[in-house]
Amino acid sequence: MAAVTRGSLGAFRRLLLSQQSRRSFQLQSFRCDRTLQPITFRCDRKLQVFSCRGLHVAVVNQGPIVQFKLSDIGEGIMEVTVKEWYVKEGDKVSQFDSICEVQSDKASVTITSRYDGVIKKLYYDVDATAFVGKPLVDIETESGSEVIQEEDVVETPAMAQEEHTHQEIKGHKTQATPAVRRLAIENNIKLSEVVGTGKDGRILKEDILNFLAKQTGAILPPTPFQEIQTPPPAPAAAKPVSTKAAVKPPPATPKPVFTGKDVTEPLKGFQKAMVKTMTVALKIPHFGYCDEVDLSRLVALRSELKPLAESRGVRLSYMPFFIKAASLGLHHFPILNASVDEDCQNITYKAAHNIGLAMDTSQGLLVPNVKNVQLLSVLEIALELNRLQVLGASGQLGTADLMGGTFTLSNIGSIGGTYAKPVILPPEVAIGALGKIQVLPRFDAAGQVVPAHIMKVSWSADHRIIDGATMCRFSNLWREYLENPASMVLDLK
Repeated sequence: MAAVTRGSLGAFRRLLLSQQSRRSFQLQSFRCDRTLQPITFRCDRKLQVFSCRGLHVAVVNQGPIVQFKLSDIGEGIMEVTVKEWYVKEGDKVSQFDSICEVQSDKASVTITSRYDGVIKKLYYDVDATAFVGKPLVDIETESGSEVIQEEDVVETPAMAQEEHTHQEIKGHKTQATPAVRRLAIENNIKLSEVVGTGKDGRILKEDILNFLAKQTGAILPPTPFQEIQTPPPAPAAAKPVSTKAAVKPPPATPKPVFTGKDVTEPLKGFQKAMVKTMTVALKIPHFGYCDEVDLSRLVALRSELKPLAESRGVRLSYMPFFIKAASLGLHHFPILNASVDEDCQNITYKAAHNIGLAMDTSQGLLVPNVKNVQLLSVLEIALELNRLQVLGASGQLGTADLMGGTFTLSNIGSIGGTYAKPVILPPEVAIGALGKIQVLPRFDAAGQVVPAHIMKVSWSADHRIIDGATMCRFSNLWREYLENPASMVLDLK
């Protein structure tokens, strides 16, 4: 390499400064996509020509770092527990990507991103308590992406079907999720001009795409439709070679682990919610009433309908019949489908029969409810129960599934036991606990002893507004529907 004189260094410095001013970048905000090669140049004393080779600088304009805050989840929730992170520092995320799952004292909620960018910082560890309005993560947004000054998106697994936000348009509310609203904004579509095909007129993503297709003349592929088919007959079972029945090994019982020391941990999530709810509930004077129901005819009817329901992709249990019979009874005794204020000065009769089902899950006791049972058939109730049970088993029940209940049934008999003393879930005023179904001897109309499918039921009612006679009459009507399921047809709407 030729020796570099003081004049040549000054000329080279001026050359770099001129290139820097033309590129208009700041030295502290660029990244190099390649390792800088040694700068080689030659100096010709006559021509004073400098040849620079191997200097490759990639300029990347970085956007601002935005604090992604935990937005208001609703229902007065001010703190949540971080159950799982779906990202880590350095991960690239896009809008609506899942960031983390948090659990309040009422539901599990998935937090999704509002920005495109790179995760720079996580503010909480798993099982830590996060507060509404405080940052969850820092996101370094891309310079080309617009920073949206809106509330962060909060979605539950059931949000696409149940949860929606409202937008005031021309004096009425248009229902759409944040993702659907954003899709409409990006395509300059007014939601007031789109006809929603979802529940209660909710605008779905498909409605926006179909509206856009009509405007542009594009042809969209049809939505896949899953035809309900009758399952093929099961193949004939091969005859066993040996006549001895196979002996099943006893189920493995987990062995208790003795740690040798006491462990103290704070109450969180649903356990904390149960403390609050039960503390309020036990201030209510409970009236208890028990009875037994002969389900022999219902057992036969369900056995007849079960294959038909399975051919439609629905698992049919006894619970849809119990829930529908309760709804029919509530039409005659609306005070059981009511609520009272905190001071018990006013009573509100609920129009919708949102009947809850106490569910034992790995997260504890949850009570999701089937909305508007008075408008549903037994098969539709069974379909909704299937959905809630799947979500409950996976810990994905959303706030919409858990809130708004007006009457509750507890299927404690699925675990065991006959009678129970159920506790009312305020602000509801009544609850029923169903025992296990047993085959017991009973006398028929001719005085003969016959086997009968018997189930015990235990009711609790708020004795401040419900007297014993009302609870008894409701129970009698509910029992008649189940003991003679054909009579339910007369009252179905």
